[in-house]
Amino acid sequence: MTTAPSPPPSSTTDEVVLQPRFWVPLGVLLLAGACLGLRPLWAGALWLALGTAVMGLFLLLQTALLRLRFAPEALLVARRDTVIRRFPYDAWMGWRVWWPALPVLFYFREEKSIHLLPMLFDATALREQLDLRLPPTTPAPRHSV
Repeated sequence: MTTAPSPPPSSTTDEVVLQPRFWVPLGVLLLAGACLGLRPLWAGALWLALGTAVMGLFLLLQTALLRLRFAPEALLVARRDTVIRRFPYDAWMGWRVWWPALPVLFYFREEKSIHLLPMLFDATALREQLDLRLPPTTPAPRHSV
């Protein structure tokens, strides 16, 4: 069962911008380098390493350019100073940070769509802001028969 989102508390009227974190793209690039070690065992390792490196470079570029901003009424995705996407809190059905010990994915669901983002920003600040503005989702209890 998920809880319905509540309006943001009055103490969250300030806009908060999450700082970028480069761990995920650097980890993907490191994985690309490790794929090169498979070359003696598998001829396709070079292509795997190349594809992984391109993905890592793409994530690195996105980390440098994109910012998540928590405004009083919505989560804003901005490229530099230009807002490119707006997610109003009242349309959210739930959210979750996957693998809290090593956060690499951020999931949230709106009434009409599902979003899965790589963790390109400070996960601790993300959780703090989401806890302030939206209640966390709780999975429905499973009933045994």
